[in-house]
Amino acid sequence: MAKGKINVSVENIFPLIKKFLYSDQEIFLRELISNATDATLKLKHLSNIGEFKDEYGEPIIEVKIDKKNKRLHIIDQGIGMTGDEIKKYINEVAFSGAEEFLEKYKDSAKDSGIIGHFGLGFYSAFMVSDSVEIISKSHKKDPAVHWKCDGSPEYSLTDAKKTDRGTEIILNISKDSKSFLEENTIRKLLKKYNRFMPVPIKFGQKEISKKVGEGKDEKEIKETVDDIINITEPAWTKKPKDLKDEDYNKFYKDLYPMNFEDPLFNIHLNVDYPFTLTGILFFPKIKNDINIQKDKIQLFQNQVFVTDNVEGIVPEFLTLLRGVIDSPDIPLNVSRSYLQVDSAVKKISNYITRKVGDKLNSLIKKDRKKYEEKWNDIKIIIEYGMLSEDKFFEKSDSFSIYPDTNNNFYTFDELIKNIEKSQTDKDGKTIILYASNIDEQDSYIKAAESKGYKVLLLDSPIVPHLIQKLESKKENISFARVDSNSIDNLIKKEDNIISKLNDKEKDKLKNYIEAVIPKEKYTIQLEALDSKELPFIITQPEFMRRMKDMQQSGGNNMFGSMPEIHNVVINVNNDLVNTIFNSKSKVKRERLIKQSLDLARLSQNLLKGEELTSFIKRSFDIIK
Repeated sequence: MAKGKINVSVENIFPLIKKFLYSDQEIFLRELISNATDATLKLKHLSNIGEFKDEYGEPIIEVKIDKKNKRLHIIDQGIGMTGDEIKKYINEVAFSGAEEFLEKYKDSAKDSGIIGHFGLGFYSAFMVSDSVEIISKSHKKDPAVHWKCDGSPEYSLTDAKKTDRGTEIILNISKDSKSFLEENTIRKLLKKYNRFMPVPIKFGQKEISKKVGEGKDEKEIKETVDDIINITEPAWTKKPKDLKDEDYNKFYKDLYPMNFEDPLFNIHLNVDYPFTLTGILFFPKIKNDINIQKDKIQLFQNQVFVTDNVEGIVPEFLTLLRGVIDSPDIPLNVSRSYLQVDSAVKKISNYITRKVGDKLNSLIKKDRKKYEEKWNDIKIIIEYGMLSEDKFFEKSDSFSIYPDTNNNFYTFDELIKNIEKSQTDKDGKTIILYASNIDEQDSYIKAAESKGYKVLLLDSPIVPHLIQKLESKKENISFARVDSNSIDNLIKKEDNIISKLNDKEKDKLKNYIEAVIPKEKYTIQLEALDSKELPFIITQPEFMRRMKDMQQSGGNNMFGSMPEIHNVVINVNNDLVNTIFNSKSKVKRERLIKQSLDLARLSQNLLKGEELTSFIKRSFDIIK
């Protein structure tokens, strides 16, 4: 058996670092700003514990473009480096100075906010540069040094004339990356990745208006000031007790400046065991189209933006929310762009789900009326959660509510208690009627309510999936849309309602109708109902309709090719039906059957194209 050491060629590493280290070139600025932030926070910590005796001051990080010389400068006033430290931290690939610092000061620096983990961030500079320079003056008394490397294993290290503490990184931007010498590009990247960093970041200057003097002597003057592009203490880094509603709303506008509506409410996350996580999640007004609402939550790590794809950390249904999550405990690869799913991530996901459930529960208990007023704006999130997360479903009975068509709201238990005992089928199962479109199903709603039935209004796109789950989780209940055939089993047949037609006459009427209405599309059902009931009522088998609805909203396609079959319930006691039966003219009878059927189809939005045109023409002929 042979043993040895794998020989890693530095000459081969650099091209790989330059080309493949990070998934996106633009993050070089994020990494270099993160390093500058760490350098500043290290010095702050040394000052706090008394190891740094000089004045700490109010250090900033400055980003400058030198377009003429094709250079980009990142300058900090932090801890700085000696020549030996540059050799140690820069020349040794993947050696993390941040981890070494945290290890050395592990008892006092755990909350210092230091970012770095991998020791590779600096090398992202070579993705956009022909060469990179470091000019650094340590906080110690050592002389300043100047390091330069062109992306090969060769480097130079010489003395420098720098007299002030800190480090300046100079990127000699390559021809292929000249867009990073544009002010708009750099400003956009700083706003994207660094706008909530804990150290002020200066990028150029801006002009502001300022009022001076008093009364009649008051005037407005223009003043040029440093342009600090970041907010160093964003709302999620503060304690909830120190924030008011206006503070949360202002932060929401900072996150989403193009959104002009305030959020409905927020959830402030703050936990330090068994993992560290802070953040604020906002409930915005959500429209029924869930596909265009996602990816609005931003993931940060120690106030550094990582990604707005939080799949895996945040349960899928909560990706409809907006806001910020910040955690140093979320495992990332070296580009900080893709999550490595592990037990810590699962715990974080469960925690967020639980916090959202707790918040919803507290809101409905605190002010039920106000909660009901917000229901239409938040229901899609809650219903999505009930459908996709079993633990959330188990908690949802206390905060999930069901509106009826008269704008009354019920929890599930309240709903069951308020449904009449007669709203059951022949097997004793409770039938919960609902409408999905209050306008299109108006006649069916009115007919059901006239019989004393309660009709819910469930109109979000995932309702077909949700009621399927509710039926599987709740005992002895079944949902039926108000225009489905299930309501046929609920029709109250009073003892004193007698059919105007005997069985022989019914058979004759059925033959008349079947001669006009195609059997392959409709099943005929004759019923003796109140004479005020409509003559023709179209319903659809609940199971078939629901499967098609589920397919359209993301379900499987197993029912996509099956023909649609509708039931035609014919009220034999209606005067129009009797006119049809007693008509001596076959032409008149058939015309009345067609017209009655088309009116029923019209109420179900089933009349289109040539059939609709024919119906309109026939209607005018009847009027004439």
